[in-house]
Amino acid sequence: MFKNLSAIIMIALLFSATCFAQLKTPAASTSAKVIQTVGLTDIEIHYSRPSARGRSIFGADSVVLFGNLWRTGANAATKIIFGDDVTISGKELKAGAYAILTKPGASRWDIYFYPYESSNWISYVKKEPAVTISSAKTTVSDKIETFTISIDNIAMETADLVFAWEKTKVMLPIQVEVHTKTMANIEKVLAGPTTFDYYRAALYLHESGKDLNTALQYVQKATKADNPRFFQVYREALILADLGRKTEAIIAAKKSLELSKKAGNDDFVRLNEKLIKEWSK
Repeated sequence: MFKNLSAIIMIALLFSATCFAQLKTPAASTSAKVIQTVGLTDIEIHYSRPSARGRSIFGADSVVLFGNLWRTGANAATKIIFGDDVTISGKELKAGAYAILTKPGASRWDIYFYPYESSNWISYVKKEPAVTISSAKTTVSDKIETFTISIDNIAMETADLVFAWEKTKVMLPIQVEVHTKTMANIEKVLAGPTTFDYYRAALYLHESGKDLNTALQYVQKATKADNPRFFQVYREALILADLGRKTEAIIAAKKSLELSKKAGNDDFVRLNEKLIKEWSK
């Protein structure tokens, strides 16, 4: 009886696994991801790529009718992410994610950028786009079998966002900010390390036990500067104590205690009080 019951259970489990297994087949429109840096700005695109497969693509009695909103690909809404503010065809777009819908025409396309909320492209149809762009289409000689979105013609501050399928190509010029960000980076690096850089270096050397004397030199670059932070002075106290300089460690801990109270950080208040009590014995 038990053998029969075990066999029944095994058959039921196999049947259940078969019923809930998902059949995986090639997608008619494959998903694609484009990652491109223009200047110092990262741009990422997620979309699906339908193929023509002998069909007429744009126009009357075609896959995409002129004057109709199109998801600009297949399946889910096409998504583009800008790491920084950009200018597209002279119009500003803030950093962030957008859904792209388009309205192809015989001579021009309208391109709509909506703040991204959902992968359901229908959900954007009645919403107000953040930016609308009208751009002329061009006809290319070589047929493009599979719909493609790309970022081409990349220069230091510019590039083109390109939509291409069949013999149609639409290009939107992208402008990114480079000079201001680059100069800010240059000035920061040439100005030398910050007090936080010195603190992090000291933290590493102290925690790793590699070179306590150098760790002390680094942390004091931070604590001797204007407006030292309570956690920086606390680290100075710990390093001094590990170097056997308890009197100086207590002075540093008292200073960290005062700063911790001003900052309203109860955790560091308790930590400093504990250290002062231990080192004062």
